[in-house]
Amino acid sequence: MKMLNSVKLTFASRSVNEGFARAVVAAFLVPLDPTVPQMADLKTAVSEAVTNCIVHAYPDSIGPVTLTAALYEGGLVRITVSDRGVGIADVEQAMQPMYTTGNPEERAGLGFAVMQSFMDKVKVSSTPGRGTRVTLSKRLDSK
Repeated sequence: MKMLNSVKLTFASRSVNEGFARAVVAAFLVPLDPTVPQMADLKTAVSEAVTNCIVHAYPDSIGPVTLTAALYEGGLVRITVSDRGVGIADVEQAMQPMYTTGNPEERAGLGFAVMQSFMDKVKVSSTPGRGTRVTLSKRLDSK
């Protein structure tokens, strides 16, 4: 499948950058003329992926978060959010609804479930001590 366009940016794992990441993805997707619900789905999934980096990848520090977005023929959007943080020891367990490594009074453990509900495919790869990569894919149907 032929790539039509892509963008890559790296930003600090600060909570103020979650909104920045959402806005960048929204602006990047404008040429596809997505519907309002499609745009909301993509922005929500990106928000969850970036928030996971901010909260879990760097629990006691600030580190880099890299977001890559690519558009492919046929309306396929692929967004990757990666970090070089603590990593996830058991990805399968981490993807279970209600599982969290954070404070359960502050975190619902629904980040991956939310991403999966809005995207066609969510792929997570991680190595403890080296970081995590979340790839979000969605095909935007033509109107």
